[in-house]
Amino acid sequence: MAWNHELEILIDVIRRAGREALRFVVDGFETIQKPDQSPVTSADLAVNRVLQSRLESAFPQDGWLSEESPDSLERLQKRRVWIVDPIDGTKAFINGESEFCISVALIEQNHPVVACIFNPSTDELFTATRGGGVRLNDKSVAPPTAWEGRHPVIALNPWERRIGRFTSLEPSANSRPIRSIAWVLALAATGRIEAVVTLEPENEWDVAAGTLLITEAGGTISDGHGHDLAFNRREPRYRGIIATSPSCPDALTRQLKLLTRSVVGGKG
Repeated sequence: MAWNHELEILIDVIRRAGREALRFVVDGFETIQKPDQSPVTSADLAVNRVLQSRLESAFPQDGWLSEESPDSLERLQKRRVWIVDPIDGTKAFINGESEFCISVALIEQNHPVVACIFNPSTDELFTATRGGGVRLNDKSVAPPTAWEGRHPVIALNPWERRIGRFTSLEPSANSRPIRSIAWVLALAATGRIEAVVTLEPENEWDVAAGTLLITEAGGTISDGHGHDLAFNRREPRYRGIIATSPSCPDALTRQLKLLTRSVVGGKG
């Protein structure tokens, strides 16, 4: 199958990176504020080094885009690019919560073709290749494709919920907080929740791997404008993300599409 070699190497290194993250959980880590006031830890940087060293060694012709590496626009000339979030959910990691993960995708001609999302705390590794479906710890996952009648669960940004941005959704869905958007996209792809919504800016590294998981599962994902996601762009950022599982009820899907009309300004 296409991309098996890339997936095999990625699985090996992402598990190694997960062990490195857990070592910092035990031994402790340093935390600093980046210029945008978001936190980064010594664990984020160490995991990034593990991933970058192995993947660049194995695939020297590919480009690289990571939250924790300086961005080189040389990647725009590459046919293939690795897009990486060493620890998505850094605040959860700092707080000792289990909802953080390592998220890596291989992009080919602007679309993800290989993806891994690994939560080392729960030892859950979600993988996908284009056309190959979704797997969890190397077992095929077939999420339900029909609505089963229970109250749907939607992952929301806690701040957006507090300011009332999604009050129209609350009567028809239970909500859970987004600690790591990559993690909740993996949950949606495997049918554990029904949707993921934020109209706040998200970066390519936040959602690249999750996008392939969602689409391979038969779900949908777009930016906040309702546009399809393309990757390895000069400005690697979207205005919002709206994703649904394949079992998301039609009524909730229609409500989510209405949200795209409220997204004005910004760049999709």
